[in-house]
Amino acid sequence: MEVMKAIRERYSCRAYRSNPVEKEKLEQILEAARLAPSARNLQDWRFVVVTDEQKRKELAAMACKQPFIGQAPVVIAACSVSNYVMGCGQPVAPIDVSIALEHMVLEAVSLGLAACWIGSFSPQKVRQILHIPAEVIVVELLTLGYPADEPKHTDRLPINQIASFNKWSF
Repeated sequence: MEVMKAIRERYSCRAYRSNPVEKEKLEQILEAARLAPSARNLQDWRFVVVTDEQKRKELAAMACKQPFIGQAPVVIAACSVSNYVMGCGQPVAPIDVSIALEHMVLEAVSLGLAACWIGSFSPQKVRQILHIPAEVIVVELLTLGYPADEPKHTDRLPINQIASFNKWSF
């Protein structure tokens, strides 16, 4: 699949079919993350891939009771093992993990799957459920699976409202 086609087809899926994600597809998705760039090539991301139904339901319950999380055949806890802060003042953890996650999402779409970024959750409870050490930063959750809903694409601003050339001119 062409990259722009995957970008255009991507949406936040909130209903999944019960069929599992094939191991080969999951490995391809993780490979996409592995190839993502990271600050200073730290490769600081770590992913806990949750396929166990009971653990997925526990994650759904602590994520503002969003039941679709537990219905997704795969939930990924995306973490960082680095507290490094770049020269621009930004911490690498959310940036590096986000880049890797979006690589995963686009690969998932190219394989006929759907995904949803989950930002409403308790990192402390994720740590408890998945036995993640306290020093590890839990950045985001990601659901993956075969969609059971229709894509819901949202309106996007035109380019001239999000980009200017050579100076700020908004």
